[in-house]
Amino acid sequence: MWGFYFDELMHSLPFFLKGVWMTVAVSGLSLIAGTIVGFICGILRAGRNKILRAVIGAWVDVIRGTPFLVQVFIIFFILPSAGIELEAFPAAVIALSNLTASFICEIVAGGILAVPKGQREAATASGLSQYQQLRFIVLPQAMRTIMPPLVGQYVLLIKDSSVVSAIGVVDITRVGWLTVQRIPEGLMVFGLVGILYFAICYPLINLSAYMERRMTVVSTRL
Repeated sequence: MWGFYFDELMHSLPFFLKGVWMTVAVSGLSLIAGTIVGFICGILRAGRNKILRAVIGAWVDVIRGTPFLVQVFIIFFILPSAGIELEAFPAAVIALSNLTASFICEIVAGGILAVPKGQREAATASGLSQYQQLRFIVLPQAMRTIMPPLVGQYVLLIKDSSVVSAIGVVDITRVGWLTVQRIPEGLMVFGLVGILYFAICYPLINLSAYMERRMTVVSTRL
């Protein structure tokens, strides 16, 4: 029986590969959008404007303090009642981008605030503008703190993308649920699902570990 199920699963492999492509597409677009928004919000969150810091802080707390599945449902099911109708794919990208941006915002803000104040004071004394301080002094030093957890967040993003299957996005998880209805051997089917997610995440896991070692060596030399 297991041999029959395995053969059936292998025949479904092209369907799983389409799910891999959908997972990569949703995660890739969300990664780009979330990184851009997260960096901008992180810089503002570490800035001097108290109002902006409070508003961004409230947004981060709400997003990080509520289940991601609820956020996906609000965007896909609730927004249409306000006249904003989205297909499953863009709704998934928006929800995942928003979640990713909130976490990256905190990572970036923490990295910037970790830069010693003396560096900014020296830059101010040298006549550099705030933009020049940020570009040439603060961010280059903050990136040593930001990069390892940032890459780790990308791994979490890919794993969190499995939630969007709940609104009909045919990613790896959705393919797994559809396949297990035809091949009632859940361990085999979702074992393959886990392997595919691991294959996507493993390069990023290695990159994160490498960057942690790299940044540790750089910090030691400094």
